[in-house]
Amino acid sequence: MNLKLKVWRQKNSKVAGQFVEYNAPNIPEHCSFLEMLDIVNEGLSQKNEEPIAFDHDCREGICGMCSLVINGIPHGPNRATTTCQLHMRYFKEGETIVIEPFRAAPFPVIKDLVVARTALDRIQQAGGFITARAGSAPDGNAVPIPKVDADLAMDAAACIGCGACVAACPNASAMLFVGAKVSHLALLPQGQPERNRRALAMVRTMDEEGFGNCSNFYECEAVCPAEIKRTFISKLNREFVVATAKETVMDL
Repeated sequence: MNLKLKVWRQKNSKVAGQFVEYNAPNIPEHCSFLEMLDIVNEGLSQKNEEPIAFDHDCREGICGMCSLVINGIPHGPNRATTTCQLHMRYFKEGETIVIEPFRAAPFPVIKDLVVARTALDRIQQAGGFITARAGSAPDGNAVPIPKVDADLAMDAAACIGCGACVAACPNASAMLFVGAKVSHLALLPQGQPERNRRALAMVRTMDEEGFGNCSNFYECEAVCPAEIKRTFISKLNREFVVATAKETVMDL
């Protein structure tokens, strides 16, 4: 395949960036999107040009590091697919592909297509933990959990924290991410001791980090590679309202 790329190049968050056009000839259709960028970078290195900086780690659709906006869509055109699992056979011969970083104020550009998503880490650190004993693994049947709750908790736990929901939202809202993290532990017995404090701490940290509020566009659900449902945003709202009410009458 012979493709044309329009890639966002930016030295760091303090200088202006711009799109730069590159030719990407002889790209195998079976390679992944990141492998295509590897090929392009190899050609740039051979010409003593600065390679394109982009984020990646596992390349197995697990870690969520491959944060690219491809033709205006976080992670590209395929639903429930991370960038590293997007293959070039889904593009057409001669197509022009626009590649840019996740666009959100809480995600400052480090270089080119790499953004800092440590704001999500700080939200997780604010309350995404339990105080249950963390020694040897307990027996699988020691704590009975209804199957409906267990399934919902597993659905929420599937969030890989990639930030695509933030990049897709017009308000740069992180409520799908926070909703998944809060709901995951709120549904399980192990998460009950910190349940109210968790909701308050994570939502308030989200606001402090500069993320916007949900306006029910649901772009977040559409681009989520883990297919996290928007209903977790509703559960987050309920958890926060209950925790706020309890905070007014008792010390959480």
